[in-house]
Amino acid sequence: MKLLLNGRSGKVGSVLAPALEAHGHRLVDSLSEADAMVDFTEPDAALANVEAAVAAGVPCVVGTSGWDTSAVADAPVAVFYAPNFALGAVLMMRFAEQAATYFPRAEIIELHHETKLDQPSGTARATADRLGGAVPIHSVRLPGLVAHQEVLFGGTGEVLTIRHDTVSREAFTGGVLLALERLPSLPLGLTVGLDALL
Repeated sequence: MKLLLNGRSGKVGSVLAPALEAHGHRLVDSLSEADAMVDFTEPDAALANVEAAVAAGVPCVVGTSGWDTSAVADAPVAVFYAPNFALGAVLMMRFAEQAATYFPRAEIIELHHETKLDQPSGTARATADRLGGAVPIHSVRLPGLVAHQEVLFGGTGEVLTIRHDTVSREAFTGGVLLALERLPSLPLGLTVGLDALL
């Protein structure tokens, strides 16, 4: 597949580009050449990038969080957005949703590198939504971190912690490759979450 990778020189893009090529995809420089667009940029750029791709009739896989996805909900091409492309993070959210039925309270702590622009992270917001939305989220931004999240559940006499740690951005490549594989079979408009592909 010919792919326009927005954010190729960024933290995720620099790891993703060689992985895409290693799996037989070809990186191109414009939407006019692309079969699909992959976006790992910044919240301020993502919507414009997706809207340009939609206008060009190019389906999208987007890993940038913190942008208004509702603007492309009814796009005439497939737009796949995931707040997190790491399989372990998706399972963490699924397990947290299951645990929420057994515990009266939960809180989320998400920890990311100091240059992450959105607070709270897309993964934390998605997790809170799955837990009913009214879950406090605590955001930490420090050097030395990549992407980490824990969901703490409190009950009488016990605490359950469900945690996922991304120690390398290579963890995101498998989810992006899966999304690209499934992109041609996705419905038109917005599909949210890697969970929808598992």
